[in-house]
Amino acid sequence: MSPFVYLASGSPRRQQLLTQLGVRHEVLRVAVDESPRPGEGAEDLVCRLASAKAQAGLAVRPAREAPVLAADTAVALGTELFGKPADEADVARMLGRLAGRTHLVWTAVAVADGQRERVELCRSAVTFRAITTEEIAAYWRTGEPSDKAGAYAIQGCAAQFIAELRGSYSGVMGLPLFETARLLTLFGCPVLPAP
Repeated sequence: MSPFVYLASGSPRRQQLLTQLGVRHEVLRVAVDESPRPGEGAEDLVCRLASAKAQAGLAVRPAREAPVLAADTAVALGTELFGKPADEADVARMLGRLAGRTHLVWTAVAVADGQRERVELCRSAVTFRAITTEEIAAYWRTGEPSDKAGAYAIQGCAAQFIAELRGSYSGVMGLPLFETARLLTLFGCPVLPAP
């Protein structure tokens, strides 16, 4: 039987990536304040939020015993954090800052079962080519950047802006499969069938 987990995330991309691993899952809707704390770096932020989401998922999961998986992603240029954009002007600001530079994408994955919790961190470096204001406006009109950290989706139209990726493609999407598979195996949910 394929592994089963609760996914404490409404992200369609995370659901797609779990399905790609062959992991059956049920989505749990959780609400966590995602505001960074003063002086909190991107890696600490995503680890804290992934853990908080996993714990929130444990609090609302049905009686069925299964681990809860959660994740959080942040885009950072130096110490500047880029969350989800508020509007078109915010998309233009973010992509204007990222254009022609290399930024980091940090994604943390947490798995908890009520007895223990583990968190893994994935770091990827993404280099954007120069992007014109006309291209940014056209990208906004696709509707794609509105709910994405850093105002872009690597798996969508924004792939044309990416000159180089060093790290995890799935991590930039929001769920690094290497770390996820390792955690699930640790919690007794191997993603590959037993021999």
